[in-house]
Amino acid sequence: MTYTPGSEEGLPEAARQRLLDMSGKGNKPALFTSDLSINEFLLVKEAGFDPVGLVMGSSIYHIGLQIANVYQSQELEVLTQAMYEARELAMTRMEEEADVLGADGIVGVRLEASRYAFGDNLAEFMAIGTAIKHRSGEHFRTPDNRPFTSDLSGQDFWTLLRAGYRPISLVMGTCVYHVAHQGAMQALKQTGKNIEMQNYTQALYDARELALSRMQAEAERDQAEGIVGAQVQEKNHGWDSHVIEYFAVGTAIRSLSGEHTISAPTMTLPLTG
Repeated sequence: MTYTPGSEEGLPEAARQRLLDMSGKGNKPALFTSDLSINEFLLVKEAGFDPVGLVMGSSIYHIGLQIANVYQSQELEVLTQAMYEARELAMTRMEEEADVLGADGIVGVRLEASRYAFGDNLAEFMAIGTAIKHRSGEHFRTPDNRPFTSDLSGQDFWTLLRAGYRPISLVMGTCVYHVAHQGAMQALKQTGKNIEMQNYTQALYDARELALSRMQAEAERDQAEGIVGAQVQEKNHGWDSHVIEYFAVGTAIRSLSGEHTISAPTMTLPLTG
């Protein structure tokens, strides 16, 4: 599903109506929803933005079958592509909801995957976050006129802007990888020894590097200067014990100006035990 600014192609009618009601069409006053905490809400306001609504996108996706050679470490490209496409569908629908609200961007984005009993090969992918709009109308959308996306908290978003940087997009890379089983002779040679399991080490290294390089490629595509808050997550999703997904995700950022003011750190003492 290709993102088109202003398109509502992927939105169900109920979502469209909910968003129109929130935006204050007709005789109804505007009403925002948000999953921001109180502190996040206030800091987003301090940064010059107003929350305009909780936005989400969903895709229930059938994950195809791919058979791997038991004794070969390899990427399972069919599964990798499925995980990419399902998340992109969810992200695009979330961005479409933000467009309906006239938002400049989305903060606190979460990407979730769930399996259901009604199909072993079915999974729901959901993207959810709070759409925000700059109060003075300053342009914060991406060069291709998408709302910016970010998994930064309200506090981190405020700190980033104050230091002279802005988020561009939530960038990600994934790799579903089959880790080869050990042969009987190899396992026998290692019995009772302290020894590195080289086939496992190399397979997991390769899978992580593929995920990280794909995340980096998305940031380069969006003309970012760097990525903050990057994470590499390891998940199985109920596949075979030797099949693992590595998912790299972070927020691509760019400078607002050539000058950056970095606030001095302050010491904070918790009041809890």
